[in-house]
Amino acid sequence: MNQTEHATDRHWLAPRDRSVITILLIAAFVVILNETALNVALTSVMSDLHVDERSVQWLTTSFMLTMAVVIPITGWLLERIPTRTAFILAMSLFTTGTLACGLAGTFPLVLAGRIVQASGTAIMMPLLMTTIMQLVPPAHRGAVMGNISLVISVAPALGPTMAGLVLQFTSWRGVFGVMVPIGLAMLIIGAMRITNVNETVRVPLDVLSVPLTVLGFGGLVYGLSLIGDSSVPAAEVAVAFAVGVLALIAFLWRQVLLARDDRALLDLRAFQHGSFSISVIVMSLAMMALFGTVIMLPLLLQQALHLPALSVGLMLLPGGVLMGLLGPVVGRLFDRVGARPLMLPASIVVAVVFWLLSTIQPDTPWWFVLACHMAMSASFAFMFTPLFTIALGSLPRQLYTHGSAIVGTVQQLAGAFGTAVFVTVFAAQSDAHKATGAGVEESLLYGSHLAFLGAGAVWLLAIVATGFLRTPEPSDEMPAVH
Repeated sequence: MNQTEHATDRHWLAPRDRSVITILLIAAFVVILNETALNVALTSVMSDLHVDERSVQWLTTSFMLTMAVVIPITGWLLERIPTRTAFILAMSLFTTGTLACGLAGTFPLVLAGRIVQASGTAIMMPLLMTTIMQLVPPAHRGAVMGNISLVISVAPALGPTMAGLVLQFTSWRGVFGVMVPIGLAMLIIGAMRITNVNETVRVPLDVLSVPLTVLGFGGLVYGLSLIGDSSVPAAEVAVAFAVGVLALIAFLWRQVLLARDDRALLDLRAFQHGSFSISVIVMSLAMMALFGTVIMLPLLLQQALHLPALSVGLMLLPGGVLMGLLGPVVGRLFDRVGARPLMLPASIVVAVVFWLLSTIQPDTPWWFVLACHMAMSASFAFMFTPLFTIALGSLPRQLYTHGSAIVGTVQQLAGAFGTAVFVTVFAAQSDAHKATGAGVEESLLYGSHLAFLGAGAVWLLAIVATGFLRTPEPSDEMPAVH
């Protein structure tokens, strides 16, 4: 019996466990903040290191690719190594990569640093979610999972703002320079304060599964990142998808075979639990909608409504902050009333917002777009916390690490897919309308209308799926995996 189980109803989380979760939450906030901070500094990197747009975008693409490749492996990794060791590994990789980026004198060295950074980030989020599932009693998981929503929402929203402030006083290297002492401080604090809360299992590494992971998930994310880039040959996109799909099929089939002997790199038996599967489906649709909207709105506002970049950034910031601040509140509500009273109304609001965004015209006031984005962000806040909690709470304890890895992988793939689909529909429909003789602004608005309406139509599946979700009971965790 662990320390948490001795906690009283009043003090349901032991001080040691509360300290572990707090440190992991802060560390996760730091590494995710870094993920988006560099976006506003890419122009500065191009000028300083003399690279073009396509080359500099690899600093973002390589980060996504590394996350997509490493996260599936964390299911196996977090079973083999203790909590403290996993944290030290994650923060060491992140801090080392950040330092390398800041000191790099050439673009390839910056790119290598970003890959090392992403490797640490990829370990941190599954480690955080797995640890919460291992330590927090079922009746209080919603409240703690709400803090994860805060981290996932606020950190990416603040990243560009923080970087913009740093760039006022220094170069792009300063963005990395600010993160190094923070990462180092978290590494030292975690090494001193984090204790091992998991039970390690000596699961052998299947050598064949690793390259299949790289080719499968990496190929898909790479292919998705190329969609909409007119400078990339169509054959390159087709090859990336073909390699990704074939390798992914081989990877999934091998995991099914290995799971019979409990040797899977990523145990897909988590999908045998209905609530987990439904949660992952809804989460995929939500991530597609979120990432697609976040990439679409700046394009539309700047190109069709001619708003300056700073104004667009400030318009999107309140939504991200609101989503994060609502996370803990939604978590406490989820512990009291369950999932459906929160998620069904929220999912309907998202559909309404998609329709409203499809009505944007040249004379649409800025506050209308701001209100739509904030309404959508608030709705996602009422969905993500229940989804995380239901997905992992539906699994037996021995599948927590694999469930966390699956959720993280799905987030990366769905985000990349949503971005690619939104941009492709937007660009294709805009170009087709422009070919009829319409003006640039009119064509862009026409393309955005169809993109948002199409997203709303697909979102109806999410509304239906939420009706089948149920809040897992504590007894749901007890069955073993066979």
